Amino acid sequence: QSIGCDDYLGSDKVIDKCGICGGDNTACKVVSGVFKHTLTNLGYHKIVEIPEGATKINITEMSKSNNYLALRSRSGRSIINGNWAIDRPGRYEGGGTMFTYRRPNEISSTAGESFLADGPTNEVLDVYMIHQQPNPGIHYEYIIPGDNVISPQLLAHRRPGEPLNGQLAMPESTSHEDEDLHRETDILTGQAAGTFPVIQPGRFPSHQPENQVPAMQPPRQNREHNWKQVGKTECTTTCGKGSQYPIFHCVNRITHEEVPEGYCDSSTKPIPEEEACNLFPCPAFWDIGEWSECSKTCGLGMQHRQILCRQIYANRTLTVQQYRCQHLEKPDTTSTCQLKICSEWQIRTEWTSCSVPCGVGQRTRDVKCVSNLGDIVDDEECNMKLRPNDIENCDMGPCAKSWFLTEWSDRCSAECGDGIRTRSVVCMTNHVSSLPLEGCGNNRPSETTPCNNGPCAGRVEWFAGGWTQCSTECGSGTQQREVICVRKTEGNFDVLNPYECSYLEKPPSQQSCYLKPCGSKWFHTEWSTCSKSCEGGFRVREVRCLSDDMAASTQCDPQLKPEEKEPCNTQDCVPEIDENCKDKYYNCNVVVQARLCVYTYYKTACCASCTRVANRQSGFLGRR
Repeated sequence: QSIGCDDYLGSDKVIDKCGICGGDNTACKVVSGVFKHTLTNLGYHKIVEIPEGATKINITEMSKSNNYLALRSRSGRSIINGNWAIDRPGRYEGGGTMFTYRRPNEISSTAGESFLADGPTNEVLDVYMIHQQPNPGIHYEYIIPGDNVISPQLLAHRRPGEPLNGQLAMPESTSHEDEDLHRETDILTGQAAGTFPVIQPGRFPSHQPENQVPAMQPPRQNREHNWKQVGKTECTTTCGKGSQYPIFHCVNRITHEEVPEGYCDSSTKPIPEEEACNLFPCPAFWDIGEWSECSKTCGLGMQHRQILCRQIYANRTLTVQQYRCQHLEKPDTTSTCQLKICSEWQIRTEWTSCSVPCGVGQRTRDVKCVSNLGDIVDDEECNMKLRPNDIENCDMGPCAKSWFLTEWSDRCSAECGDGIRTRSVVCMTNHVSSLPLEGCGNNRPSETTPCNNGPCAGRVEWFAGGWTQCSTECGSGTQQREVICVRKTEGNFDVLNPYECSYLEKPPSQQSCYLKPCGSKWFHTEWSTCSKSCEGGFRVREVRCLSDDMAASTQCDPQLKPEEKEPCNTQDCVPEIDENCKDKYYNCNVVVQARLCVYTYYKTACCASCTRVANRQSGFLGRR
């Protein structure tokens, strides 16, 4: 069987929230709230007042911040974090109780600071916040006795049923018979009845069940026995000022032999008074704080921690001068740290071929930021200063390379007798759209070859006369000539009607001509492919000054020089809209901030948010 809080076997009584054994939670009042005021000035700001007699004290920051909680007594004595000195987490005595100061791990936890104490307090205490950043909210809660509840501050260590200053705790009587009954009970137990004492909540006097046999009556007290101090309790601490209490036993006045306490008058038993002991200070020690967050999220970084020389005295841990800890080796205040291996740039493809077959163009390659696990992550995870180029210009050399020839014409220039066949010869670049430039050399292939369709015997043919002068004095012009239909006989030509030669191909009566150069001109290639498909790219072309004979020249007017580079595709990039790409959770912005979009699950669950940030990053790379 279990033992209840009243120390009786089989009892089902428990202590309620008010600390009352067998209570119904109505003997006290819970005070709680949240301090959410917006503060502007740095420094100490009062949050809440803890009254005298408060128990179950809980002061907790609602989330981690750079603020600190502080505790001070109404008399002005600092208990925790006073005078701009931040104490380490631990236990601190103040207001008649022991406070536990907690500050969760700075790296792995998001919880805030807290003060916890069982109480009861014996004075009014003030809770402050050292304000350094926006207030995340401070939750406070404590329990105070109700209007008709006896103060819980006296005799906190009194066990159920023990006398209080020689008096047995008992409820008020409503009849003389009850008073006589209690008085008789007091005589049987060797204790005197008196006024109603002050009782600690949860520590009511024990009572006997109805079916319990009364204990044997001890002998009456007399003057042959008295109380004697036989020693002291063990000191509560080995150093730094502890406390101990004298121990009194009932002894025979003559023989000084110990006898049962029932032989002595309990009302005359001295009250043990606290005595100080082991007053010498404890040895100083290094109080080691927790490591700060690593200075770098990846790779080798630094972290720091606070090392204080501390000394315990009178249940308080004090910060002292560091020379007091000189007998101890001081721990390191800094250390190297590495949360993970940094991501690195990887070149995933070789350079593409140049965008133009000759002249100046561009080529690209795929460059990605890859984590140490092999996953492609955001470019911000890598050092942007070390990013390899993913686009560069390429020079394919001068565009004029070789002679281009056509096939010989199928027909001879003369229907009979000697004639010629022709072909076109031109010095051109490697692509059709370019203009002739230098570089083909002087070995120009022949444009004509002789041919003969047999002797002429009265055959009809076209006869062409000589060309006239060129229509222009320089540059390109035209020339004219007479073309007539004739019949050739032995040594003579007979002029015929042109109709007679209509079945023959008539030679041209006009052609272009060129007498001398008119001056140098600007020539350019076609534009290259645009470097980007949207949000602004550029394209290039080669521009040269050439003379009439296609030789490089410096005589062109610089003000008339065509542009070699121009912007292109300046329209905005419009991403394809996927109706199925939506955010499934309301807090997808947290996923983006935490850079979790590289994982398949978060990329699907927060599709819209992850897609937006990916588009912004691609636009940023393009603008680089």
